[in-house]
Amino acid sequence: MQIFKTRRELQQFALGARRSGKSIALVPTMGFLHEGHTSLMDIARSKADIVIVSIFVNPKQFAPTEDFDRYPRDFEGDRAKCEAHGVDVIFAPEISDMYDGNSSTWVEETILSQPLCGASRPTFYRGVTTVVAKLFLLAQPDYAVFGLKDAQQCFVIQRMVRDLDFPVEIIPAPLVRDADGLALSSRNRYLSDDERRRALSIHQSLLKAKERIIREKSSANAIAEAVASVTAAGGRVDYIEILDCDTMTAPNSETRRVILAAAAFFGTTRLIDNEIFEL
Repeated sequence: MQIFKTRRELQQFALGARRSGKSIALVPTMGFLHEGHTSLMDIARSKADIVIVSIFVNPKQFAPTEDFDRYPRDFEGDRAKCEAHGVDVIFAPEISDMYDGNSSTWVEETILSQPLCGASRPTFYRGVTTVVAKLFLLAQPDYAVFGLKDAQQCFVIQRMVRDLDFPVEIIPAPLVRDADGLALSSRNRYLSDDERRRALSIHQSLLKAKERIIREKSSANAIAEAVASVTAAGGRVDYIEILDCDTMTAPNSETRRVILAAAAFFGTTRLIDNEIFEL
């Protein structure tokens, strides 16, 4: 397994691999890897000759008040997990190499990124699309694997790829949960035992809301009940909403697939979760 620290090293490697006829799969991450990430690596391994994992805590997707400085990092642990799952290359640049000091170019998707996390974190998706566009140009992937825990992010990246004609196939991967049902996240480590126990209310509320929406063909009461359940468990709800997966607007008679998405704080930790299903 090779480790590249500069963007030029990665790009030269990737261009050479493409010239030799090798296919490439990319798994973009911010590190502190868990079983959700390794499931993405396994999918990538099944798709391509070369698997590249990026490990980069991207400052451009954090607002000044967010947790960039304390975001968990464990490069040695990450390296061991990558090696165990057959990764060929880790790309782990410093911020000063990933972005030039006077960098002034952004990539921005302006429709699917607006609701949900985009509403409460208005600079977030601009940072995501910019860094992912850079990673696509550097790693030259045929495939890129994104987990559906961050489903809105996956939809936004798919739209960016379509609109800007990146020659990359985006592979959405299933959300991975811990044994107790909590969606795996690097930020789960912030939770106390009590907060973690109470945070299980997010997924439990989504499952009940999903069942009620399917049964009643209406979402208003189901969502109100979900908000009340998370609040009763001590959570501070950022949003619980149901949207059309293709348009990220309210479902209508044309809608076939929806995302029932939630974000809530337990203590100071913001957690997201979702259920995607057919109507």
